[in-house]
Amino acid sequence: MLDIGFHQGASLYSHTPQDELRLVAVASSHADAYGLETLWQVCLHLQRLGYPVVVLDGTAHENESSPGLQDLLANAPWSDSIGPGSRMDASALAVLPAALGLQSLSANPRNLQQPLQPLEPLFRRYALVVLYAPVSTLASPLLAGTMTTPLLIMTPGKSGVVNSYRQLKHLALHAGLTGTVACMTRSNQTDQHSQGESALQSLRQCAARHLGQRIRTTLIRTESPQDLQRLALQLIENACTISAQGTATALPSSLAASTPAHIVQSH
Repeated sequence: MLDIGFHQGASLYSHTPQDELRLVAVASSHADAYGLETLWQVCLHLQRLGYPVVVLDGTAHENESSPGLQDLLANAPWSDSIGPGSRMDASALAVLPAALGLQSLSANPRNLQQPLQPLEPLFRRYALVVLYAPVSTLASPLLAGTMTTPLLIMTPGKSGVVNSYRQLKHLALHAGLTGTVACMTRSNQTDQHSQGESALQSLRQCAARHLGQRIRTTLIRTESPQDLQRLALQLIENACTISAQGTATALPSSLAASTPAHIVQSH
């Protein structure tokens, strides 16, 4: 507390290399305007809370002008002096194109048991890796067995319920995972708030009836810093960890509500 020249998150930079890397997943959707806006805001809140964040954008492809995850996996060009281990601006957010890199992690037979383990030496000096990708990518072998809880972004209304239910079903059938659903509303539109509550109730009922899942939902006002910080803390709570030994496990959570995949029903 009395040290001069250090910010509140400075200790993370020295301790993170020995700690397990935290990883959370956020599903991209048809509501990308809401999803991207929410993603950036939540990541900035995480940075302010002292968690240096790197986003692996599975919706963007690596290329010569925009290198990303695939290039890191092939060449590992970051050194200790210029890479993620160097001191960073706490307000800066690292975002890497990652579509091809995530595909290669899923397809590599050497990574079959722990497909995410190669991320640990690349990003161990960050506190948190955020995977932002379509549900089809998250439900591939990539997250299977991690017990993480991907975040799904929903808009109020019937279409939002249908799209979110499809995403939940895909996660349940192909990865045995349960998602957390955040419905985004505008603070100055009271009708949207009531629509959001109704939509989340319908979604919970559908998930319970047809998937056998008790899903966690939350209503978020996009203009509310308190709501966005609450969502950021929920993401940390639902994170899994990747250790240097390659194990990927869920962090303890008293609020997680998942159901084994074997009781998923067809619909």
